[in-house]
Amino acid sequence: MRWPNKQGLPGGWAGQRVLITGASGGIGYALAEALAQRGAHLLISGRKPEVLATLVNRFPAQITAVGADLTRAEDRHRLISAAHLSACTMLINAAGSNQQGFFDASSDSDIEQLVAINLTATLQLTRALLPQLMACPQATIITIGSTFGQLGYPGQVTYCATKFALRGFSEALRRELADTRVRVMYIAPRATRTAMNSPQTDALNVALGNTVDSPHAVALAIINAVEHQREELQIGLPERFFTRLNTLWPGAVDRALLRQLPIIRRFVATKESTS
Repeated sequence: MRWPNKQGLPGGWAGQRVLITGASGGIGYALAEALAQRGAHLLISGRKPEVLATLVNRFPAQITAVGADLTRAEDRHRLISAAHLSACTMLINAAGSNQQGFFDASSDSDIEQLVAINLTATLQLTRALLPQLMACPQATIITIGSTFGQLGYPGQVTYCATKFALRGFSEALRRELADTRVRVMYIAPRATRTAMNSPQTDALNVALGNTVDSPHAVALAIINAVEHQREELQIGLPERFFTRLNTLWPGAVDRALLRQLPIIRRFVATKESTS
């Protein structure tokens, strides 16, 4: 289903009431800033109330904040109630966490926590808000995934598992809602300069020559994708090529990553951060 105006936004951004999770860090923060500058009315959520407060102070007429740990049912219910009061027409699932480390060193709690934050809480929140969104004349659900949602990568096994699942979730939900007024989008950033990155991760990106985007650049790419009615966006031409190669010729990617493995082993360490 395509929206009637050429930018896919009835009333433009000023007509949108947007819930952004993970707004206390990285991409979520940059999105909140950029959308507020475009006139959108925002309900933002994150685990760091003091960071959310800086956005509220800058845009007091446009932003309301709810500090929340989305893995806790009571916090999700508070956020859902606030979303009803705010009459949100767009949900941006930007909350997430990362753990860099080899899988054999992961604990049960490491795995449970990452799956709960990245996957379970996202599905639970989206499902709870679906009736409200489906009642809107037009609505949008945007989920922020990763290049590692299409490319299994050493040192990122559990993270990859959650992001592969989010991509499948978005694809299936988009098809399930194809005859409704709710659009479902999936965005896959590549390496991004956020607080989720440990110093080891930053050093690994340098050693491998990876391009690392700013959160602001990713936010602008997401906004452009919404305005042009994209259903899925993978950021970065080399990354798009590599993930396509992974689909068509996975053995070639296996060999390329095997050559990178000694470098990865030099820098890999378990590090978690959440927003």
